[in-house]
Amino acid sequence: MIRRYVRALLGSRAERLAEPMPPRGGRLAAYVLLFVLGALVSLCGAFVQALWPPAGLLLALAATLAVFYGGLRLTGTKLGAGIPMAGWFAVLLVLMTPRPEGDLVISTAVTSYLYLFLGSVGGVICATLPTRSGYGFGVPRTDGQRAVRAPRP
Repeated sequence: MIRRYVRALLGSRAERLAEPMPPRGGRLAAYVLLFVLGALVSLCGAFVQALWPPAGLLLALAATLAVFYGGLRLTGTKLGAGIPMAGWFAVLLVLMTPRPEGDLVISTAVTSYLYLFLGSVGGVICATLPTRSGYGFGVPRTDGQRAVRAPRP
């Protein structure tokens, strides 16, 4: 039962390859939007996970994973999950530094560490899922040709 829902959400390699790739200009615009969205989710998640300890952590992680997986599905490339993760992590680096007054936005509580760890692991998992891309770290080509050019003699 659960396997069927996971299969419907994540799909298979053949299903990902059958989807058409978005145009290049649309992907580039999506990358910029995903970076900003990852940064905003990181900022909001840093406060939400500390505001409502058990439920806030789950809410912040759900939003974080939704942005990573949504970027992967929107662009069809591994970079679609990596770009929002870069924005997410960049904001967290700023929020983890202590302020001159001695205050911390990301405290040393268990929920903060879980948010950092599980968000990072979730981003890596999303970046390793099958994509529509036939180059780079995407799925290998299925038409018998190599995805990388052979060196010229």
